[in-house]
Amino acid sequence: MADDKIRVILVDDEPLALRGLVLRLNEFPEVEIIGECRNGREAVKMIKETSPDLVFLDIQMPGIDGFGVVRALIGGPAPLFVFVTAYDKYAIEAFETNALDYIVKPVEEERLKDALHRTREALKSRVATSRESRLVELLASLSDDDRDRIKELIADPDWTEKERYPQRLSFKDGSKVVVLYAEEIEWIDAAGDYMCIHAGGKTHIIRETMKVLQQKLDPSRFQRVHRSAIVNVGKVRELHPHSNGEYFLTLENGMELKLSRSYKDVVARFL
Repeated sequence: MADDKIRVILVDDEPLALRGLVLRLNEFPEVEIIGECRNGREAVKMIKETSPDLVFLDIQMPGIDGFGVVRALIGGPAPLFVFVTAYDKYAIEAFETNALDYIVKPVEEERLKDALHRTREALKSRVATSRESRLVELLASLSDDDRDRIKELIADPDWTEKERYPQRLSFKDGSKVVVLYAEEIEWIDAAGDYMCIHAGGKTHIIRETMKVLQQKLDPSRFQRVHRSAIVNVGKVRELHPHSNGEYFLTLENGMELKLSRSYKDVVARFL
Protein backbone atom coordinates (compact mmCIF):
# COMPACT_ATOMS: atom_id res chain seq x y z
CA MET A 1 0.00 0.00 0.00
CA ALA A 2 1.70 3.17 -1.16
CA ASP A 3 1.68 5.91 1.50
CA ASP A 4 -0.49 3.66 3.68
CA LYS A 5 -3.44 4.35 1.39
CA ILE A 6 -5.94 1.59 0.68
CA ARG A 7 -6.40 1.67 -3.10
CA VAL A 8 -10.04 0.89 -3.77
CA ILE A 9 -12.25 0.11 -6.77
CA LEU A 10 -16.05 0.29 -6.48
CA VAL A 11 -18.30 -1.91 -8.61
CA ASP A 12 -22.08 -1.44 -8.72
CA ASP A 13 -24.58 -1.14 -11.57
CA GLU A 14 -26.81 1.18 -9.50
CA PRO A 15 -25.59 4.82 -9.84
CA LEU A 16 -27.19 5.91 -6.55
CA ALA A 17 -25.66 3.02 -4.64
CA LEU A 18 -22.28 3.78 -6.18
CA ARG A 19 -22.55 7.47 -5.32
CA GLY A 20 -23.60 6.67 -1.78
CA LEU A 21 -20.58 4.42 -1.26
CA VAL A 22 -18.28 7.12 -2.64
CA LEU A 23 -19.67 9.67 -0.18
CA ARG A 24 -19.23 7.24 2.71
CA LEU A 25 -15.67 6.33 1.77
CA ASN A 26 -14.68 9.99 1.36
CA GLU A 27 -14.96 10.23 5.14
CA PHE A 28 -11.96 7.90 5.50
CA PRO A 29 -8.64 9.64 4.70
CA GLU A 30 -6.79 6.30 4.41
CA VAL A 31 -8.94 5.30 1.41
CA GLU A 32 -8.04 6.26 -2.16
CA ILE A 33 -10.77 5.48 -4.69
CA ILE A 34 -8.91 4.74 -7.91
CA GLY A 35 -11.86 3.68 -10.02
CA GLU A 36 -15.61 3.14 -10.32
CA CYS A 37 -17.25 0.50 -12.50
CA ARG A 38 -20.88 0.09 -13.55
CA ASN A 39 -20.66 -3.56 -14.63
CA GLY A 40 -18.62 -6.72 -14.26
CA ARG A 41 -16.81 -6.41 -17.57
CA GLU A 42 -15.48 -2.98 -16.68
CA ALA A 43 -14.50 -4.26 -13.25
CA VAL A 44 -12.42 -7.17 -14.56
CA LYS A 45 -10.55 -4.87 -16.97
CA MET A 46 -9.86 -2.21 -14.34
CA ILE A 47 -8.78 -4.67 -11.65
CA LYS A 48 -6.27 -6.28 -14.01
CA GLU A 49 -4.92 -2.89 -15.10
CA THR A 50 -4.65 -1.18 -11.69
CA SER A 51 -4.15 -4.02 -9.14
CA PRO A 52 -6.17 -2.43 -6.32
CA ASP A 53 -5.84 -3.44 -2.67
CA LEU A 54 -9.59 -3.72 -2.18
CA VAL A 55 -12.72 -4.07 -4.33
CA PHE A 56 -16.22 -3.30 -3.08
CA LEU A 57 -18.12 -5.68 -5.33
CA ASP A 58 -21.87 -5.74 -5.88
CA ILE A 59 -23.12 -9.30 -6.28
CA GLN A 60 -26.30 -8.77 -8.29
CA MET A 61 -25.44 -7.19 -11.63
CA PRO A 62 -26.68 -7.94 -15.16
CA GLY A 63 -24.24 -9.72 -17.45
CA ILE A 64 -21.17 -10.59 -15.39
CA ASP A 65 -22.24 -10.58 -11.75
CA GLY A 66 -19.98 -10.30 -8.71
CA PHE A 67 -19.16 -14.00 -8.67
CA GLY A 68 -18.37 -13.85 -12.37
CA VAL A 69 -15.90 -11.03 -11.74
CA VAL A 70 -14.05 -13.14 -9.20
CA ARG A 71 -13.99 -16.16 -11.49
CA ALA A 72 -12.61 -14.04 -14.34
CA LEU A 73 -9.58 -13.19 -12.22
CA ILE A 74 -8.44 -16.80 -11.85
CA GLY A 75 -4.74 -17.21 -12.54
CA GLY A 76 -3.70 -13.71 -11.55
CA PRO A 77 -3.07 -11.72 -8.35
CA ALA A 78 -6.32 -11.24 -6.44
CA PRO A 79 -7.28 -8.14 -4.47
CA LEU A 80 -9.34 -8.25 -1.32
CA PHE A 81 -13.08 -8.38 -1.89
CA VAL A 82 -15.90 -6.90 0.17
CA PHE A 83 -19.20 -8.14 -1.20
CA VAL A 84 -22.01 -5.59 -1.31
CA THR A 85 -25.45 -7.17 -1.34
CA ALA A 86 -29.14 -6.59 -0.83
CA TYR A 87 -29.65 -10.24 0.11
CA ASP A 88 -31.46 -11.02 3.34
CA LYS A 89 -29.67 -12.44 6.38
CA TYR A 90 -30.22 -16.05 5.38
CA ALA A 91 -28.49 -15.59 2.05
CA ILE A 92 -25.70 -13.57 3.61
CA GLU A 93 -24.87 -16.43 5.94
CA ALA A 94 -24.23 -18.58 2.88
CA PHE A 95 -21.15 -16.59 1.94
CA GLU A 96 -20.13 -14.42 4.87
CA THR A 97 -16.88 -16.34 5.31
CA ASN A 98 -15.91 -16.33 1.64
CA ALA A 99 -14.55 -12.83 1.29
CA LEU A 100 -12.81 -10.42 3.58
CA ASP A 101 -16.24 -9.03 4.50
CA TYR A 102 -19.75 -8.31 3.28
CA ILE A 103 -21.94 -5.20 3.54
CA VAL A 104 -25.71 -4.94 3.23
CA LYS A 105 -27.35 -2.16 1.25
CA PRO A 106 -27.94 0.56 2.23
CA VAL A 107 -24.41 0.86 3.53
CA GLU A 108 -24.12 1.87 7.18
CA GLU A 109 -21.14 3.94 8.34
CA GLU A 110 -20.32 1.69 11.27
CA ARG A 111 -20.38 -1.41 9.08
CA LEU A 112 -18.13 0.28 6.55
CA LYS A 113 -15.70 1.30 9.27
CA ASP A 114 -15.51 -2.31 10.44
CA ALA A 115 -14.84 -3.56 6.91
CA LEU A 116 -12.00 -1.08 6.43
CA HIS A 117 -10.51 -2.06 9.78
CA ARG A 118 -10.46 -5.69 8.68
CA THR A 119 -8.88 -4.63 5.40
CA ARG A 120 -6.04 -2.80 7.15
CA GLU A 121 -5.36 -5.76 9.41
CA ALA A 122 -5.42 -8.21 6.51
CA LEU A 123 -3.02 -6.13 4.42
CA LYS A 124 -0.64 -5.78 7.35
CA SER A 125 -0.59 -9.47 8.15
CA ARG A 126 -0.33 -10.52 4.51
CA VAL A 127 -2.75 -13.34 5.27
CA ALA A 128 -5.22 -11.84 2.85
CA THR A 129 -3.35 -12.78 -0.31
CA SER A 130 -3.52 -16.48 0.50
CA ARG A 131 -7.13 -16.23 1.58
CA GLU A 132 -8.36 -14.39 -1.50
CA SER A 133 -6.42 -16.71 -3.79
CA ARG A 134 -8.43 -19.57 -2.30
CA LEU A 135 -11.60 -17.60 -2.87
CA VAL A 136 -10.78 -17.08 -6.55
CA GLU A 137 -9.81 -20.72 -6.98
CA LEU A 138 -12.98 -22.01 -5.37
CA LEU A 139 -15.37 -19.64 -7.09
CA ALA A 140 -13.80 -20.55 -10.42
CA SER A 141 -14.99 -24.11 -9.91
CA LEU A 142 -18.53 -23.34 -8.75
CA SER A 143 -21.65 -23.35 -10.90
CA ASP A 144 -24.50 -20.94 -10.27
CA ASP A 145 -26.36 -23.68 -8.40
CA ASP A 146 -23.41 -24.13 -6.03
CA ARG A 147 -23.39 -20.58 -4.69
CA ASP A 148 -25.68 -21.33 -1.79
CA ARG A 149 -23.18 -23.95 -0.64
CA ILE A 150 -20.16 -21.64 -0.45
CA LYS A 151 -20.22 -21.50 3.34
CA GLU A 152 -19.68 -25.23 3.67
CA LEU A 153 -17.00 -25.27 0.98
CA ILE A 154 -14.76 -22.63 2.54
CA ALA A 155 -13.21 -22.98 5.96
CA ASP A 156 -13.70 -20.87 9.05
CA PRO A 157 -12.48 -17.26 8.63
CA ASP A 158 -9.95 -17.79 11.43
CA TRP A 159 -7.15 -19.08 9.25
CA THR A 160 -5.25 -21.17 11.77
CA GLU A 161 -2.50 -23.61 10.98
CA LYS A 162 -4.98 -26.39 10.33
CA GLU A 163 -6.53 -24.44 7.46
CA ARG A 164 -3.45 -25.10 5.37
CA TYR A 165 -5.14 -28.39 4.57
CA PRO A 166 -8.57 -27.56 3.10
CA GLN A 167 -11.33 -30.15 3.04
CA ARG A 168 -12.09 -29.26 -0.57
CA LEU A 169 -9.40 -29.10 -3.25
CA SER A 170 -9.46 -27.97 -6.86
CA PHE A 171 -7.25 -29.31 -9.64
CA LYS A 172 -6.92 -28.43 -13.30
CA ASP A 173 -7.52 -31.56 -15.37
CA GLY A 174 -6.93 -30.63 -18.98
CA SER A 175 -9.28 -27.79 -19.90
CA LYS A 176 -11.55 -28.21 -16.88
CA VAL A 177 -11.28 -27.60 -13.15
CA VAL A 178 -12.14 -30.59 -10.97
CA VAL A 179 -13.17 -30.02 -7.36
CA LEU A 180 -12.85 -32.91 -4.91
CA TYR A 181 -13.40 -33.34 -1.23
CA ALA A 182 -10.14 -34.52 0.30
CA GLU A 183 -11.90 -37.52 1.83
CA GLU A 184 -12.92 -38.68 -1.66
CA ILE A 185 -9.31 -39.12 -2.79
CA GLU A 186 -8.24 -42.78 -2.53
CA TRP A 187 -4.65 -42.64 -3.69
CA ILE A 188 -2.31 -40.62 -5.88
CA ASP A 189 0.51 -41.89 -8.04
CA ALA A 190 3.04 -40.36 -10.40
CA ALA A 191 3.07 -40.88 -14.15
CA GLY A 192 6.10 -39.13 -15.56
CA ASP A 193 5.62 -35.38 -15.26
CA TYR A 194 1.98 -35.84 -14.27
CA MET A 195 0.11 -36.94 -11.16
CA CYS A 196 -2.88 -39.27 -11.23
CA ILE A 197 -5.50 -38.57 -8.58
CA HIS A 198 -7.83 -41.52 -8.05
CA ALA A 199 -11.20 -40.69 -6.48
CA GLY A 200 -14.66 -42.19 -6.72
CA GLY A 201 -13.69 -44.66 -9.41
CA LYS A 202 -12.26 -41.92 -11.66
CA THR A 203 -8.71 -40.87 -12.42
CA HIS A 204 -7.84 -37.18 -12.82
CA ILE A 205 -4.52 -36.34 -14.45
CA ILE A 206 -2.86 -33.08 -13.43
CA ARG A 207 0.52 -31.52 -14.11
CA GLU A 208 1.96 -31.19 -10.64
CA THR A 209 4.90 -32.48 -8.62
CA MET A 210 4.52 -35.01 -5.83
CA LYS A 211 6.17 -32.62 -3.38
CA VAL A 212 3.84 -29.69 -4.10
CA LEU A 213 0.76 -31.89 -4.07
CA GLN A 214 1.73 -33.48 -0.76
CA GLN A 215 2.03 -30.02 0.83
CA LYS A 216 -1.66 -29.43 0.07
CA LEU A 217 -2.79 -32.61 1.82
CA ASP A 218 -3.33 -33.16 5.54
CA PRO A 219 -0.54 -35.52 6.71
CA SER A 220 -2.87 -36.97 9.35
CA ARG A 221 -4.95 -38.36 6.47
CA PHE A 222 -2.55 -38.72 3.54
CA GLN A 223 0.75 -40.55 3.75
CA ARG A 224 3.56 -41.14 1.28
CA VAL A 225 3.95 -44.90 0.98
CA HIS A 226 6.30 -44.98 -1.97
CA ARG A 227 8.56 -42.61 -3.87
CA SER A 228 5.74 -42.15 -6.36
CA ALA A 229 2.59 -42.82 -4.34
CA ILE A 230 0.42 -41.17 -1.66
CA VAL A 231 -2.46 -42.99 -0.02
CA ASN A 232 -5.51 -41.91 1.95
CA VAL A 233 -5.02 -43.76 5.24
CA GLY A 234 -8.77 -43.92 5.77
CA LYS A 235 -9.21 -45.89 2.53
CA VAL A 236 -6.84 -48.72 3.55
CA ARG A 237 -8.65 -51.98 4.37
CA GLU A 238 -5.75 -54.42 4.83
CA LEU A 239 -2.01 -54.36 5.42
CA HIS A 240 0.13 -57.38 4.43
CA PRO A 241 3.86 -57.64 5.32
CA HIS A 242 6.28 -58.98 2.73
CA SER A 243 9.43 -60.98 3.38
CA ASN A 244 11.75 -58.26 2.06
CA GLY A 245 10.50 -55.70 4.59
CA GLU A 246 7.96 -54.11 2.30
CA TYR A 247 4.20 -54.10 2.82
CA PHE A 248 1.23 -54.33 0.52
CA LEU A 249 -1.82 -52.17 1.19
CA THR A 250 -5.28 -53.17 0.02
CA LEU A 251 -7.70 -50.29 -0.39
CA GLU A 252 -11.47 -50.45 0.07
CA ASN A 253 -11.92 -50.62 -3.71
CA GLY A 254 -9.60 -53.65 -3.93
CA MET A 255 -6.62 -51.74 -5.31
CA GLU A 256 -3.27 -53.02 -4.00
CA LEU A 257 -0.37 -50.65 -3.42
CA LYS A 258 3.18 -51.29 -2.28
CA LEU A 259 4.56 -49.62 0.84
CA SER A 260 8.28 -49.25 0.29
CA ARG A 261 10.84 -50.07 2.98
CA SER A 262 11.94 -46.44 2.83
CA TYR A 263 8.55 -45.49 4.24
CA LYS A 264 8.22 -48.25 6.83
CA ASP A 265 7.56 -45.67 9.57
CA VAL A 266 4.20 -45.09 7.95
CA VAL A 267 3.06 -48.56 9.02
CA ALA A 268 2.21 -47.20 12.47
CA ARG A 269 -0.54 -45.12 10.85
CA PHE A 270 -2.41 -48.28 9.98
CA LEU A 271 -2.09 -50.06 13.32
